[in-house]
Amino acid sequence: MTAAPADLLIDRPAMTDGASLWRLAKDSKTLDLNSSYSYLLWCRDFAGTSAVARGADGEPVGFITGYVRPDHPRTLLVWQVAVDSAHRGHGIAAKLLDGLTARLVTERGITEVETTITPGNTASERLFTSFAARHGAQVEREVLFGAELFPDGPHDPEVLYRIGPLTDSTPH
Repeated sequence: MTAAPADLLIDRPAMTDGASLWRLAKDSKTLDLNSSYSYLLWCRDFAGTSAVARGADGEPVGFITGYVRPDHPRTLLVWQVAVDSAHRGHGIAAKLLDGLTARLVTERGITEVETTITPGNTASERLFTSFAARHGAQVEREVLFGAELFPDGPHDPEVLYRIGPLTDSTPH
């Protein structure tokens, strides 16, 4: 993996980024694609707990959507992570995750990150386990949603990754 481009900007998404996030999710071929409307709402209502990576032209080349869990206000749930195929392999997803969590440790005092990953998604498994290692945090795993809970056809189980405590937002 080569380093993320020096001109990469990690930023909060704006409503005008919603269409780009939808396209990145669609083009990923791995994410569950939500409606374009949901990405517009996400960029409006959850911009503070999400991040975009902007290339030299200012256009999003990657994103993370997340929210702080209402019943666990020190826990960031990472919903989706996507990087444009032309920009993969440069550490952009890791830079997004590090940047977002550093911001939320400072702004909201988060101490834990959660995400769900389907078995066999090695890219996501690597992203989150390497994040935990960089931040000296533990990783706990358990099935959150079994395959039988999904009403819309075959779906792999979603395994919850709980990462924490985040005692330092600076990677080691």
